[in-house]
Amino acid sequence: MDIKAIDALLPQTQCTRCGYPGCLPYAQAIAQGTPLNQCPPGGAATIAALAQLLGREVLPLNPVHGMEQAPRVAVIDEARCIGCAKCLPPCPVDAIIGAPRYLHTVAAELCTGCELCIAPCPVDCISMVAVTTESVPTGPPAPAGNRQRYHAHEARVQRRAAERAALLAARKQLAPDPDRHTP
Repeated sequence: MDIKAIDALLPQTQCTRCGYPGCLPYAQAIAQGTPLNQCPPGGAATIAALAQLLGREVLPLNPVHGMEQAPRVAVIDEARCIGCAKCLPPCPVDAIIGAPRYLHTVAAELCTGCELCIAPCPVDCISMVAVTTESVPTGPPAPAGNRQRYHAHEARVQRRAAERAALLAARKQLAPDPDRHTP
């Protein structure tokens, strides 16, 4: 089965509600027989499209994974934001803008509504609002753009991890050997 075709039908929110770490891993699992009714952001429309593509039965959304909702985006209450930056790493598409000890904001036109930024916020200043012409004048982001930003985010995270590992390895080589005694 063509995993890319399955992945293309998923909303690319990268929300992990399906039980997989992102849309592509869920697409891979679907290709191997996992039920296709685990994506709340995609809802009934995505389930129907997947069923048609795969020649499988259309199933109702499995409520274990959440309920289908209209598209939503995160909003940060700027008066309550303490600039802790704990919301930045979990955002799979880098839709949150800010730096440690500075006010944060959400680029609503990039937000996939994954809700992954809510739990790490220590002051509960992040809420979800419906996508409207007021909240997101351009409408929700397209899945292809979401996928592209997610891959860029993951590449940056992996690059930074590799850079940190190389820096630590270099520091260890330069550090004096504690087992070696000098007279």
